[in-house]
Amino acid sequence: MSVRELDAARLTDAVARLYVDACLHLPEPVKEKLYAFGNPYIIENFEKNGNIPLCQDTGMAAVYLEVGQDVHLTGDIPAAVNEGVARAVQEGYLRASIVADPLRRTNTGDNTPAFLYTDIVPGDRVKVTVAPRGFGCENKARIAMLAPADGLEGVKAFVLETARLAVPDACPPVKIGVGLGGNFDRAAYMAKKATLREGPNPDPFYAALEQELYEQTKTFSIGVNILQAPTHIAGLPCAVSIGCHSLRYASEVL
Repeated sequence: MSVRELDAARLTDAVARLYVDACLHLPEPVKEKLYAFGNPYIIENFEKNGNIPLCQDTGMAAVYLEVGQDVHLTGDIPAAVNEGVARAVQEGYLRASIVADPLRRTNTGDNTPAFLYTDIVPGDRVKVTVAPRGFGCENKARIAMLAPADGLEGVKAFVLETARLAVPDACPPVKIGVGLGGNFDRAAYMAKKATLREGPNPDPFYAALEQELYEQTKTFSIGVNILQAPTHIAGLPCAVSIGCHSLRYASEVL
């Protein structure tokens, strides 16, 4: 079996380019949802934006790497990703919003470190996705360790309550991501990643649940996405992540 080598410097270049692009331009699927929602001020914001960020909060740099099991990344991967973030902040004139310590609050000056997530997948390619996360919506995320007896109705109640609490401060219309199952941290990870998914859940049961929740939130949302995972017999973790109307992300395959 041959293994493809990929220099981590390629990650630096990709992250720098994708971070700036995501801050300046909405993905086409998000634009389509916003056109359908029909708020003229929001449409004007992304149509006439030009080369300035869609939002002054250029966010935490959430970087997702889907790493093929047949690729060998050479070099320091976290350092390469952080260098890409720092370069994007400098070259794109993005706001530095990260503090080095949650209580002592000293700004790092270049929006590093990135928040790096990796998944191992088949193949010999690396898919890089950069998703700037502003904190107007990030602060509205919630997680509940529901009991199995809470069941479907408990999940729906928690998702709807979280969405309605979020709306006044999360720059609606929002994208609602739900992580269901797994454990405490996996549910939160899935909820955030769900906001980036394009299209319905491949499982018809969850696709129907997404549509039902969307019908109850469509006055202030552009969609509901669910990611689900196996969980323990004694638990029903449920996390909700909110994406604002400037739902920014950009991807590239290396």
